[in-house]
Amino acid sequence: MTKGLFITIEGPEGAGKSTVAAMIAEHLIKSGYDAVLTREPGGIDIAEQIRKVILKPENTAMDPRTEALLYAAARRQHLIEKVMPALKRGSIVICDRFIDSSLAYQGHARGLGIHEVYNINEFAIESMMPNLTIYFDIEPQKGLKRIAKHKDREVNRLDLEELSFHSKVREGYLILLKQFPERIKKVDASLELEDVFHSAKGIIDSILPLK
Repeated sequence: MTKGLFITIEGPEGAGKSTVAAMIAEHLIKSGYDAVLTREPGGIDIAEQIRKVILKPENTAMDPRTEALLYAAARRQHLIEKVMPALKRGSIVICDRFIDSSLAYQGHARGLGIHEVYNINEFAIESMMPNLTIYFDIEPQKGLKRIAKHKDREVNRLDLEELSFHSKVREGYLILLKQFPERIKKVDASLELEDVFHSAKGIIDSILPLK
């Protein structure tokens, strides 16, 4: 049994997840909580190395199943090395992406099947699911326009996919939202940054342990 809280932030490309996740972690720390901000794929050295392979723009020959397996491998190492130790000591872990990304991207958008990709990840996470997932919803066109405006943002292999792929990603997330309404909560990521932050903060504040 873990002592802390495991909160994941999900959404399509350009939803502003990483920015708001950092704002949430800062808010929690200022409020006196022990908060850990991390990301997937990555967060620790081995997983960051896998991230480079997965997201390298030149790796266009990567098979969808290979992609799904690499994400699961990075997820396992990150979970064991960083997330679980933090939860055991009572921290609130804010993770930019987790299993729902694989279900939406590889399971639905790549056509591997949400159930099939979940089975791959079940081996990796051993039923370790988030206490709360906040899904940042935005239309693919708007998200990709945001990416184009931020020249200093990391351009990865997924950014180069066709609009139809990103539309399927969003579709996958909306399927998951219906399947897990008690865990996944939606915020409108098309709003101004401060409004998105306050929406997410409100959801998180409602489940925080009393100080």
